Amino acid sequence: MPRIENSIDIEADPQDVFAIVNDIARWPEIFNEYHKAVVLSQEREGRWTEIVFELSNAEGESWRSWRLMDHRDLVAIAERRDPLFPFGFMHLRWTCEPQPSGTRMTWVQDFELDEAVPTPLATVLDRMQKHTVENQANIKAQIESGAVKAS
Repeated sequence: MPRIENSIDIEADPQDVFAIVNDIARWPEIFNEYHKAVVLSQEREGRWTEIVFELSNAEGESWRSWRLMDHRDLVAIAERRDPLFPFGFMHLRWTCEPQPSGTRMTWVQDFELDEAVPTPLATVLDRMQKHTVENQANIKAQIESGAVKAS
């Protein structure tokens, strides 16, 4: 099963980093590829928040995803739901771990491509790897500069 896994250290409180990166409505501000983010449902019960949302990119493609956030352990699990294409499945796990300098933010993406995708897996992995590293560096810069803060 293909996997992308990347970590970055951010000089900020883990609770704040977790709140920022899981504030779906603000994703167009902190991610370059999302041009629209709509929260369809959100339920908080103690340490847990379940959220269903729709994202759109610059090309006008939209998809729905589901996310479960654990506010105590600072872990979010998610999956892309509809449409799945170009994936057969896409599961994500994001963690924010306390470090002496702040937070280690780790993103893990386990996925399979749909059989109809013409792009070779190696090319997709390379693009996703580069994209993840760029996103994490961008978020780090925004948080550490104070350009984006937890709501």
